[in-house]
Amino acid sequence: MQSVLIVIHLIIVVALATVVLLQRSEGGGLGLGGGGPTGMFTGRGQANLLTRMTAILGASFFATSVILSVIAAKGLSGGSALDRAAPLSTQPAPVAPTQGQGVLDQLRGIQNTMPAVPVVPQQDLPKQ
Repeated sequence: MQSVLIVIHLIIVVALATVVLLQRSEGGGLGLGGGGPTGMFTGRGQANLLTRMTAILGASFFATSVILSVIAAKGLSGGSALDRAAPLSTQPAPVAPTQGQGVLDQLRGIQNTMPAVPVVPQQDLPKQ
């Protein structure tokens, strides 16, 4: 279903671009040149086939975009990508002998032997 909608969406995109490029320029881009009787909202401008096709294809483009985004949102499984990631190993890495190494190498070796998560003993709370 989603593949069919994507193909329809792409056909609408190509048709919309074609119809927009086929329209006659009325000069004065970005509204420059003043508004005369040949404006877009005259009777002749509204009845123009290309103008109507542009409106229909624009509405279709908007509708298919919304439908595709709703389908994509329903297809997502809950949670984030971090929740689905593999858990980290909690076992410490093996430590090589530290004889003849510098202080920084010895500290790295000590750091590797420490547990990844500090273990805090549970304390009994006073009863009230």
